[in-house]
Amino acid sequence: MPSFLTLPRSWRSAALLAALAMVVLPVSAQDAKDKAPAWKLSTAVGPAFALGKAGERWAKLVAEKSGGKLAVQHSPGATLAHRDPAREFLALRDGAAELAVGSSLYWAPQVGELTLIGLPWLAPDAKGLDALVTGTIRERLDAAIERAGGVPLAYAVLGHRALATVATDVRAPGDLAGLAVRVTATPLLTDLFAALGAQPQAMSFADAQAAFRAGTLNAQEGTIATFAAARLDALGVRHAILWGAVAEVAVFAANRAAWERSTDEQRTLIREAAQQAASELPALARAENDAALADLRKRGIALTRLTPAGQAAFAAAARAVYDKWANVAGEDLVRAAETAVKAASP
Repeated sequence: MPSFLTLPRSWRSAALLAALAMVVLPVSAQDAKDKAPAWKLSTAVGPAFALGKAGERWAKLVAEKSGGKLAVQHSPGATLAHRDPAREFLALRDGAAELAVGSSLYWAPQVGELTLIGLPWLAPDAKGLDALVTGTIRERLDAAIERAGGVPLAYAVLGHRALATVATDVRAPGDLAGLAVRVTATPLLTDLFAALGAQPQAMSFADAQAAFRAGTLNAQEGTIATFAAARLDALGVRHAILWGAVAEVAVFAANRAAWERSTDEQRTLIREAAQQAASELPALARAENDAALADLRKRGIALTRLTPAGQAAFAAAARAVYDKWANVAGEDLVRAAETAVKAASP
């Protein structure tokens, strides 16, 4: 039998490669076994916005903390929920997404208790809003998310939505009478603007652009950051009203089935990563808001911040809406929240 050294060179090379494969392949197979399939993470917006950036950060933290053994694939734009933020919690519950960072406003139709966060003028300042995601209030929101099919992991305050108008500087409830306002397609916002005498309209941004240019749309509800990103000044918007009406909180959550089939080590890692990303999000949201305000000023949009007395006048005008949606959130929960906000606010 010929020895290895007497074999032709091409045969010797092939034999060496085969031997190396026998050594390398088991190691590669072990690496593949150690590395779990990527978890799918949904956010309604991309990393250009604070909430999307928090989702991206969560994914990176999981990869870092696991040494690359556990990956998270971030899918922004609500792509796992048919590009509809209002369906994101359903996608999480049903397993299309295994993780998500969502807005309380969009998840409230499926988790009624989250309606609490958006109750008109419940918590018009930052300290009051913080009180809604701590202590017993948070525990009750956790329980509600669990009943609805999710696993709550962390919360982070995003802040308050605002109102942008073409010609009217809104300072009193009567200033909204007859204004056509583009709103997010959520029942609470529709009810709020209808109660204040406006004409709420849900439409695509393309349709809103055409309506602004045609003069048939007078205002836009949303976040300051979206006002700046959408260049509303180019559509004739000249005022932005910071009125503290409807707040939003980011909710970090997991799909229950994915959570239950993961290991204790994985669950601890994912929860700690979520809590870290959530702790960083309020500062990101404030910086985003401040940058957007500066940008709007630069573009000639006048900013109006309502005084507490001004907010109280709007709250009184919208009381019927508050009471209706407080019933959805749960009267006991709302009363507890009111007490917590009062204790926290100056």
